[in-house]
Amino acid sequence: MKGFTKASAAVAVGIAAAISLAACGTTADAPGDGGSTGGSTETYKIAYQGPLTGSNAAYGTYSRAGIEVALADYAAKYPDGPKVEVDYADTQGDPALAPAVATDLINDPSVLGIVGPSFSGETNATGPAYAEAGLVTVSQSATSPALSTNHWATFHRVVAPDSAQGPAAAKLLTDIKGFKKVFVVDDSSDYGVGLGGEVRDTLGDALVGSDSVQVKDTDFSATVAKVKSSGADAIYYAGYAPEAALLLRQLRDGGYQGTFASGDGTVDAAFLTAGDFTDGTLLTFPGVLDAGDEFTKKYDALTVSDKGTIGAYTLESYDAAWVLLSGIGEGKTTRADLLDWVNNYDADGLTKHIKFSSTGEIEGASGVYYYTVDGGKTVSGGPIE
Repeated sequence: MKGFTKASAAVAVGIAAAISLAACGTTADAPGDGGSTGGSTETYKIAYQGPLTGSNAAYGTYSRAGIEVALADYAAKYPDGPKVEVDYADTQGDPALAPAVATDLINDPSVLGIVGPSFSGETNATGPAYAEAGLVTVSQSATSPALSTNHWATFHRVVAPDSAQGPAAAKLLTDIKGFKKVFVVDDSSDYGVGLGGEVRDTLGDALVGSDSVQVKDTDFSATVAKVKSSGADAIYYAGYAPEAALLLRQLRDGGYQGTFASGDGTVDAAFLTAGDFTDGTLLTFPGVLDAGDEFTKKYDALTVSDKGTIGAYTLESYDAAWVLLSGIGEGKTTRADLLDWVNNYDADGLTKHIKFSSTGEIEGASGVYYYTVDGGKTVSGGPIE
């Protein structure tokens, strides 16, 4: 395990590109509509917290793509507004490394808000510190239902929790796909336990067994044996891509031919491109993976040295960044003022209408979709309704 690293990408937002979006509400106009005037010589920061290296590094590149497009939109809408840079702070998605990263960001007075934390475990590990510091966080991808029960005034997320994804996954497997016997495995992480528990609780009589493994495990022979002896015609894995790929490989090598399904933590190149054995996998995801032509065109036009890669949670990363950036553009340049801005935010984003409840959740329904893996890519099956 590598130690703490911090890739500081001090990206001055001087890129003149914008996405025209129709926004409503009282707190933010659409990106690209108008802009502030008056000038500013002060430089402020937002930060990304999540993996940039390690086995889950792809999630960092996906988030970077969304953040960089949001920075370009900020430059277009607020050409005379405060200058904003972004720090990309690497946790490898590891709760043990995250507190040191959070401390570093908290101690930088120019950092006004956080896009992230990316994973549920690191969010849980750093939430109290951010709350004490009054540093607002807007996660693009941390989905553990328990996070919004901690009463952290600074916690927000633009993604539906696993209390929505879990029941949707159970419905996909039983009602839509017609499986009668489902085995559930989680990876013992905060994310995996939360998602796996929601799936198990919703499957009812279709649940024929469950097991827990550990992040970084490589030998899943005991779990393979349990799955095979259960007679399950489908397995749902609640965890992250590296272990999901190893588990599925060992299931296939062990002769298991049932359907493999997993959640948003597996929508990653480490799983999708692991080999032909991943073809046919069902993936649930609390959002739309297709970035669309307009977003892709603006992404392609970026000239920054590292603009990341479009993938899982790119659009949610844009939304999280824009909530923060638009506040700074409107003059909310203290941590207290930006927190108040986020608490009262009410506008359309790329992925959904964004308005936060008192616990930091998105108000209103947020859809869950499913995808099938085919040739290393995800093919949409549509919303789970």
